[in-house]
Amino acid sequence: MPRRSRQAELPLWPLYAMFGLMPLWWLLGGLQLCWPLFGLLLAAFLVTRGRVSLPTGATWWLALIAVVVVSATRMDRASGLFMYSLRLGFLGTAFVVYVYVYNAAREGARWQRLLGALGCYWLGMVALGWIGVFKPTFAITTPVEVLLPDGMAGNRGIRALVHSHATEYNVLGRTPYYRTAAPYPYTNNWGTGFAVLLPCVIAYLTSARTGALRVALLVSLPLALVPAFLTLNRGMFIGVGAGLVYLGLRALVRGDLRLIVSIGAVGVLAWAATLVIPVGDLISHRVENTDSTTDRADLYAQTVDAVLRSPLLGYGGPRLVDTTQAAEPLGTQGQLWLMAYSYGIPALLIFVGFFVLTARRTAAAVSAPGRWLSVVPVVALVITPFYGFTDINLSLMLFAVGLAVAAVDGPVNREPGGPVSAAAPPVPPPVTQPR
Repeated sequence: MPRRSRQAELPLWPLYAMFGLMPLWWLLGGLQLCWPLFGLLLAAFLVTRGRVSLPTGATWWLALIAVVVVSATRMDRASGLFMYSLRLGFLGTAFVVYVYVYNAAREGARWQRLLGALGCYWLGMVALGWIGVFKPTFAITTPVEVLLPDGMAGNRGIRALVHSHATEYNVLGRTPYYRTAAPYPYTNNWGTGFAVLLPCVIAYLTSARTGALRVALLVSLPLALVPAFLTLNRGMFIGVGAGLVYLGLRALVRGDLRLIVSIGAVGVLAWAATLVIPVGDLISHRVENTDSTTDRADLYAQTVDAVLRSPLLGYGGPRLVDTTQAAEPLGTQGQLWLMAYSYGIPALLIFVGFFVLTARRTAAAVSAPGRWLSVVPVVALVITPFYGFTDINLSLMLFAVGLAVAAVDGPVNREPGGPVSAAAPPVPPPVTQPR
């Protein structure tokens, strides 16, 4: 594939500023609220450069955004417009990241340099996770929090986004569980990020043979297990497990011994960590001493009932009601419930359809890095009922999917020696096939 002129290539520094400098934006308190601004920056480069190719499922995502926009007509109060706009911004930013990464990869940007942005994000997430291990009560009042109007800063949901803290815990509890959260507002977000980024890190390690980032990622893998296990996120374990099973079955069918060995190594590493951290006992103790499972079940039941009353466009966003045992609004505690309740059943079907479509497309990958990245849409589908991820994690997902789809669609520049495809070569038509 001929490369376009260097002047027309998409720069990679905006991706590193966006993902690689994540700890800085977290300390400033602007990571969540300013994330859509990075999307606007990427969009400006795409529009200025022109000649944008749309990857698999792009029209599905645009249709989803259109439905979300129309669902604003179902909102019952103006006070919810800020969070509605922020969620819409996360959806739009994820789409721009998807298109940007896809085009950059198809035009010859180095595979390792592209995926390195996610590697830097992972390192930052692990480092911030360890703050919660050593000082679980760490929290700071950020500059963005100080600058917000009192009316916004006093909102519980908005304050959680701008008040940087290391862990999530019950301040009223006698023996609180300190569950890893930074750089996210909630521990479930951290678990989602871990489940999504783990295959991306292994994809980088299987494609890069040397370099400081490779060494740092190798060291970070066992270190990441400590803050990951301290999240006590059952959905995270389910997502990672389902992804490994999916990849393992594909490896068995293809007889890929090297991939099977790498999957086994991940499993052994996780098992070894459980010898130090009694994660099973911690989860069991938490389940026995909290009402989270019962509260979720009640929340889900009432969410389903509400969705049936407004199935086409939902309610524009989650709403607090006084008829549920849970303290959280209807339409939370899972991406499935958020999409259906906030934007309607059609939006949910489009959302799920996008990840099914990209999972099928990336299943064509035959290289080890391509196969590891193909796990990401599967993980997204599995954790959809448990965790909401209309946040930064959505951009992480579509970053990985964009790179995987680009590799399947044609050659990508893995090494200085030339481009390599992650997909099997096309089979010639029978009439021209050599005998």
